[in-house]
Amino acid sequence: MTTQTDAPRPADEEHEESFAETALKLGGKSEDEARRTGAIDTADDQVERLFAPQYQTINSPVHRAVWTREAPIDVFISREVATPPDVRRVMDDSLAVVRKARQENRLFDDKKKISDPIFEELAAAGYWGLLVDKEFGGSGAPFASFAPFLTEMAMLDPTVAGLASVHGCIGAVDPLRTFGTAEQKQRFLPGLANGTHLSAFALTEPCAGSDLTQLRTEARLEGDSYVVNGEKLFITNVVAGRTIGLVCLIEGKPAVLIAELPKEENEHFQLKGYGLYALKHTYNQGIVFRDFRVPAENLLQPTRGDGLTVAYHGLNLGRIALCANAAATMRIMMASMIPWAQFRRTYGAVIATRELVQRRLGKLAGLITASDALVRWCSGLIDDGYRGEMECIIAKIFGSESQKEAAIELFMKTHGGRSFLHGHLFGDNVHEYLAPCIYEGEGEMLAMGFFKSLVKHHGKTYFEPIGKALQAAGIKVPNPLNPAHAWALKGAVAPYMKWVVGQKLGSVGKPNLPPMPANLREHAEMASEQLQRSALEISSTMQKHQLALADRQCRMSELSQRVQDLVTILCTSLYASHQQDEVIQMAADVACDDLALRRSGKRPSDRYFRKITKLGATIADGGFKSIAGYEPDEIMMRYEQ
Repeated sequence: MTTQTDAPRPADEEHEESFAETALKLGGKSEDEARRTGAIDTADDQVERLFAPQYQTINSPVHRAVWTREAPIDVFISREVATPPDVRRVMDDSLAVVRKARQENRLFDDKKKISDPIFEELAAAGYWGLLVDKEFGGSGAPFASFAPFLTEMAMLDPTVAGLASVHGCIGAVDPLRTFGTAEQKQRFLPGLANGTHLSAFALTEPCAGSDLTQLRTEARLEGDSYVVNGEKLFITNVVAGRTIGLVCLIEGKPAVLIAELPKEENEHFQLKGYGLYALKHTYNQGIVFRDFRVPAENLLQPTRGDGLTVAYHGLNLGRIALCANAAATMRIMMASMIPWAQFRRTYGAVIATRELVQRRLGKLAGLITASDALVRWCSGLIDDGYRGEMECIIAKIFGSESQKEAAIELFMKTHGGRSFLHGHLFGDNVHEYLAPCIYEGEGEMLAMGFFKSLVKHHGKTYFEPIGKALQAAGIKVPNPLNPAHAWALKGAVAPYMKWVVGQKLGSVGKPNLPPMPANLREHAEMASEQLQRSALEISSTMQKHQLALADRQCRMSELSQRVQDLVTILCTSLYASHQQDEVIQMAADVACDDLALRRSGKRPSDRYFRKITKLGATIADGGFKSIAGYEPDEIMMRYEQ
C-alpha cells in the first residue's frame, strides 16, 4: 500500500535539476549523458513523492541504519501476518487446482506451456485477483500474506507462482491500483481480478533495458486515440487478447497506456517470437506496433511523475516475489538432493555421511532461511507504507544470486553427471535457475542503484555544495594547500568537516534487541554496529573519488554489496530468533556466518565446519520441515547397491 502525500507540487518541478545531473555536469560529462542520467534520477525523486515523508528512502530502515547513528531494530523485525480467512481460502483453492493438475498430468498443454484450462480454473479460485481490492472483485490480500504464499505455490510450480507476480505486481494490476483514476479502476480491475483479462508489462525495447532513457516506442494523439508505433521485447505472459501496461513516449516524455491487445494479430499488432531458453512454460514474446490505436482515456496520469514513475513503482513488488520464488526453487533442489545423497554410495558409504555433501545441505538451508527472512521483512514494509526501494533490491539480489549458487555449487555438484541427463531437474531447468539474476534488473546494475539511493541525500547535503563552489571558482582539481582554493571552499567544506568529526568522535548506537539465542544476538549486534560504521567508509569513498565516483562502478558495486550483506545478516538473525524450529535457527546462524566470512575475507574455522555439517546431517535425516511431504523427482539411472 502506498501513502501519498498532500504536499503541492512545486511549479518549477519539471525544471528542477537532479543531484545526479548536477554531479555529472560538474564532473565534465556531456550534456546528453547528464540529461539521460538526470531523467532516471528525477523519476526516482518523483516516486519518492508518492510516499509520506516518514516512508521515503531517507527514513527507510537501511538509510537510518547507515546514516543516523542509531540502531532502529524495530523496523528490521519481520512479523507474522494473520492472513484473513477469505484470502487464505482463495490461496488454498488455488494450490488445490495446481496440485490436482500435477497429479493428473494436465498442467501443461502440447506446447509445454501452462494450459488454458488451468488459467481458467485458477481464475475460478480467485487466484488472479489476490492483489486486487475487494471493491473491484478481488481479495485485497495483504502483500505480507501474498509474498510467502508465492513460495507455497512455487513449490508446486514456479511458473504459476511467477505468473501471479507478473499479473499482480509488474503487470497492469499495480499500475492501475496505484495510478489509475476511479473510472479506469472500475473499467479494468474487475476483469483483471476474475482472470478474463490477464496482464503483462511492456517496458523493454531493443535499445532500452537498464537504460530506460533509450525508449523509442512513440504514441501520438489523434482525435480520441493514441497511435502507437514501435517494438517491445521480453514480455512475459503476453499473447493475443492480454491487457498490458505499455511504456511509450508521448510528446517526448515517458508515459504508460493500458492497452487491450486484439484477440488475433493484425496489420497493427504482431507478436514477435524468438528462441528463449528460460521461461519455457509460459510465453515470453515481443510486440511490434504499427499505427496501433489505444483510447486516449487509457492513459495513466500520475499526480507526480511520468511513465518511468509508474514502471519503477511496481518493480519493487516483483523483486520480493522473485525472492519468494527462489526460496521455493531452492527447497525443490533440497528435496531432490536428500534422496540421492541417501542412495548414492562411494567407497562403501552413502554420500549423506560425507562432510562436503552435508556442508552443501547446510549451506542450502541457510540460503533458504535468509530468503524467507527477506521476503517476510520486505513485504511487511510494503504493507506498512514504506517505499522499500533499497530493501527490495536486497531481496532480489540475494534471492537470485542464492538460487544461482545453489543450482551450480550445491545441487549440480551433488548429483554429478546425472545433472545433465534429459529429464533431470538441473539439466531441464538450468536456465530457469540462472535467469532471475537478470529479471527485475540485473544484479550488479541494481547494486549500483542501491548505492546511489543510499548516498543521494548525503551527497546532496555535503558534496554538491562543494562541487558548486569549485565550479564557481573555476577550480577543476582542488588543492587544500593552496590558500586560494581553501578560501573558495571554506563555507562549503565546513558542514562536511563537522559531520566527519562527529562520526569519528561519536559513539555507535547500541541495538535494543529482543530476546534472542546468543549466537543470533552476536550476529545482530555485529551487523548493527558495522552498518553504522559504514557511513564513514562510504563517505570517504565519495570524498576520494568526488565527481568521478559515477564512473567507479566496481567500487560502488562492492560497497553496495557489503551493506547489503550486513542488512541480510541483521534481518535473518532477527527473523530466526522468533522461529520455534531449532533447525531454522541453525540455518540462520550458518547463513549469517557465511555472509560475515565473505565480508571479512577470513577463513572458516573448524567450529564453523562442525556447525554446518551437523546442520547438513540433520537435514539429510529429514530435519527441514518445510519440505516434508514434498514428492521429490525420481532418481535417474539407478544401479544395484
